[in-house]
Amino acid sequence: MSEKMEDLMNSMFLDRVPPSWERLAWPSGRPLASWLIDVTARCTQLGTWCDAPSQVPRVTWLSGLRNPTSFLTAIKQVIAQKEKRELDKLIVMTEVTGMESAEKVGSAAPRGAYLSGFFLDGARWDLEESCTATSRPKEMFCPMPVVNCAALPATEADMTGLFLCPCYKTMFRGPTWVFDAQLKTKDPPAKWILAGVALILDVGE
Repeated sequence: MSEKMEDLMNSMFLDRVPPSWERLAWPSGRPLASWLIDVTARCTQLGTWCDAPSQVPRVTWLSGLRNPTSFLTAIKQVIAQKEKRELDKLIVMTEVTGMESAEKVGSAAPRGAYLSGFFLDGARWDLEESCTATSRPKEMFCPMPVVNCAALPATEADMTGLFLCPCYKTMFRGPTWVFDAQLKTKDPPAKWILAGVALILDVGE
């Protein structure tokens, strides 16, 4: 048995993603069993797109994309072309909808795209008040409702009552940053900044 085969065997025995696989994959903190389920779900989404490339998805599972930032850029490009705006003057704007899951979405977003796969870390989303709220006891992550992501010129964006929440691919944060989402808040944004609140795309669930 070669050294590489032995490393592969040990990784599988310990339920870890083999290093040789990690180098070719996306950032993830999942154990091997959960990682394989995630791979299957990602392939299913991509396969659905390949079967109907001209059909706009009702909801895009942003967590299932290897490079989610490029998808957000594509949203800006589409809006820039349709509305004849300058791409470099547009910024990504997010609005959390009242739809708790992708199954409740009946059609594609009239402007931009509906996205799913977000988890709020350090706080929770209050569905009744439609704003950021303090986490419940023993609640590590809060699944977010479907988010409508579009683009606006920076000069037209109203940031009043909004918390600029960083979004990361994994709990490692840092190098896995994707973009900053705007979340409604009744408290000063500084409260959530000091609490380290962030959106996470993959919490390993």
